[in-house]
Amino acid sequence: MDNFIVLIFQLIALLFSVIIHEVSHGITAHRLGDPTAKNAGRLTLNPLKHLEFFGSFLLPFMLFIIKSPVLFGWAKPVPFNPLYLKNPKRDSGLIGLSGPLSNFSIAIIFSLILKFLVFAGFANQPFLFFINIIILINIVLGVFNLVPIPPLDGSKVLFALLPRSAEKFMATLEQYGMFILLFFIFFGFRFIVPVIYWLYGFLGSGAL
Repeated sequence: MDNFIVLIFQLIALLFSVIIHEVSHGITAHRLGDPTAKNAGRLTLNPLKHLEFFGSFLLPFMLFIIKSPVLFGWAKPVPFNPLYLKNPKRDSGLIGLSGPLSNFSIAIIFSLILKFLVFAGFANQPFLFFINIIILINIVLGVFNLVPIPPLDGSKVLFALLPRSAEKFMATLEQYGMFILLFFIFFGFRFIVPVIYWLYGFLGSGAL
């Protein structure tokens, strides 16, 4: 199969997966009483409303250059205002968790489609291959975003679970979060790869 076609499909699948991820944050915030994302026009699948230079373009390009087996990235974070939330600590965690859950939901839905097609004897291998790409990309996004490093969603979930006494620690973590995150991407990502491929082995067909 043409590598260029595969790359373009990966980028398209990544783009819309991260957009759904961010819109899920906004929808959850809106349901919890915060209209910030809605008022900012971010509850839309329009890519132009969500693209962010580093996460949407530069990082996927860098991963492609270094021949990473998987492309991943993120979109511009959907804004939310904790002052609108009834329980800011808990609700911020729920808003953070909704993004990875949307990716796992996409992976599960396409896994069910894949397994049905295989069971029905569908033999179009390129089509099955592309479904596997969607599954893997969303597993990567879901697992990666649960890493508890700011600004990833896992840090918001962690903060919601920690006692109030940990607020100073979280503030320090947020201050240096981007530097820690970049270090993790290039030196620590391999530690979550076994989790990613374990989930892919369960949900995918092993066609990649």
